[in-house]
Amino acid sequence: MEVMAKIAFGVYTLVILSGSILAVTSSSLVRALVGLITTLVGVAGMYLLLATPFMAFMQLLIYIGAVSVLIFFAVMLTRAEKGGDEGGKAPMKTYVYGLAATMAPAALLGWLIMTKPVDSVAVPVEVTIKQLGDGLLGSYFLPFELISVILMVAMAGAVLLTWEKRGK
Repeated sequence: MEVMAKIAFGVYTLVILSGSILAVTSSSLVRALVGLITTLVGVAGMYLLLATPFMAFMQLLIYIGAVSVLIFFAVMLTRAEKGGDEGGKAPMKTYVYGLAATMAPAALLGWLIMTKPVDSVAVPVEVTIKQLGDGLLGSYFLPFELISVILMVAMAGAVLLTWEKRGK
């Protein structure tokens, strides 16, 4: 069983890495979105590997089903031109800065974990779905609703930007 878990971890890691590389390096926004969705599917697989099927289902439902579709509609509504301001190839130093910005948090967190290990609990606290739902709709109701308002404002902003472009 442990070998299967290691194989699944490797597969999910490859899915996440390939999706993220596609999302970052693609010149097409739609292909970049496909890379993002691939990455999110890999993260859902990691949740399954951690024996949290509810979180995996929420990952699929919220991030892939709602947020990605919202981003897709925003991309389609904006109709970005291929030869726009950011259509050209970035200079090499931009890639170096991006790689450094990616590696710095990983190196810092890795150093912290290696030098100051944190005591872990052998058995994680089990939270039932009912308790999680009560928490989301109880004490975390306001942040939960604010997220939906932010998504709606982002979509309305994309539509407004599109209308302004068409008016010119």
